[in-house]
Amino acid sequence: MPAVQRLFVALDLPDGIRATLAAAPIDRATWRPIPEPNLHVTLAFLGNRPETDVDLIRPVIEAEHAAPPLALGRILTLKRVLAAEIRADLSALQARIATGLHQAGVYTPETRPFRPHVTLARLRPRTKPPRRITLTLEPRSFHGESVTLYASRLHPDGARYEALVTSRLGYIQP
Repeated sequence: MPAVQRLFVALDLPDGIRATLAAAPIDRATWRPIPEPNLHVTLAFLGNRPETDVDLIRPVIEAEHAAPPLALGRILTLKRVLAAEIRADLSALQARIATGLHQAGVYTPETRPFRPHVTLARLRPRTKPPRRITLTLEPRSFHGESVTLYASRLHPDGARYEALVTSRLGYIQP
């Protein structure tokens, strides 16, 4: 039986944007920050999949993809997550990838609408989320770097991501 991997597809961010997000003054008593190299926009979470699925996913990732200009938005709380909103219509890119993964038989599309964001931190155990978030980010525009299939390996000190397949993104002019 092939080994099982926890997989997801993400839009990769430029180094400067990841550094800006990682430097946000997060209340570390309440939130557990995500390490800078792990900051990304999840396009599809595939869950536990056999490693043989990577060959089915590869053509979806390696297809030609483009994304519009992106911008950092407001800070949000999504259940037990502190996130930075991404201002851009990424629905076409996300739908194209989700459709390709679904046709490959490795993904069931979610029923809730896609909401592009970058998870900055997770609420610490036994901690209540604050009623208000006063954290703001400097508005910055940027382009996504690439689309990547990642394996997420869980460790006591947090997840570690391994890039399995990466494809550079083209740009959609506004």
